[in-house]
Amino acid sequence: MLEDIQSSKDTRNIDINQVGIKDIIYPISLKDRNKGIQNTTAKITMSVMLPHQYKGTHMSRFVEILNKYKDNIDIHNVGSILQDMRERLSSDSSFISLSFPYFMEKTAPVSKMTSLMDYNCEFSGSCSEKGLDFVLKVKVPVQSLCPCSKEISEYGAHNQRSIASISVRFNKTVWIEDLIEIAESSASSSIYSLLKREDEKYITEYAYDNPAFVEDIVRNITEKLMNDSRIIWFEVECENMESIHNHNAWARIERWK
Repeated sequence: MLEDIQSSKDTRNIDINQVGIKDIIYPISLKDRNKGIQNTTAKITMSVMLPHQYKGTHMSRFVEILNKYKDNIDIHNVGSILQDMRERLSSDSSFISLSFPYFMEKTAPVSKMTSLMDYNCEFSGSCSEKGLDFVLKVKVPVQSLCPCSKEISEYGAHNQRSIASISVRFNKTVWIEDLIEIAESSASSSIYSLLKREDEKYITEYAYDNPAFVEDIVRNITEKLMNDSRIIWFEVECENMESIHNHNAWARIERWK
């Protein structure tokens, strides 16, 4: 019988908030609003709270739990994974986060050519005696054109790629596509992976007609989220990768509804 060092007593009387495994790569499946199921690969971090009396946690059990769900890992059964973690590792609290690329087919505005756009997403959850808690986050690249630059310049205006991030807690299903569309419709224009010249002309002029500060983008997104009854909490961030400064512009709004 090999000695279980992890379960031996620790005398320093210090709880550890989270301990576990970080950045394990694993295939997952997601519900796709248009195609039913989308398969992708996630970078997963799993952890538990470790009470002060234990020397260590059993790291191998995290991977064993993942293997148990290997044929059915998606964001809708994360609650079962969290419950398993809490029970198998004898912890009061368990935590998981999955970061993954999500793909949407987009159609160029004039040429109507289609291409795939990738969006960085994260789904995080926790489980304790208080219950389950989940947050879905989507990072959406968009274009912003500066209203001030347009106003003061005789011709042209500086514009840049921006990252609009939306995190939500919800009481009914919220599609990743819903959040992407909210972000894209709140900026000066969308971004595409494939554009022909006629598309570039259209988007350049569309953005010029729809200037937006970073403040405008987070407020536009907030208005839409406030009107969505499925969402009970949200955090909105936008970061503009400034084209004429050596710093970025940034804004953030957080609300409970």
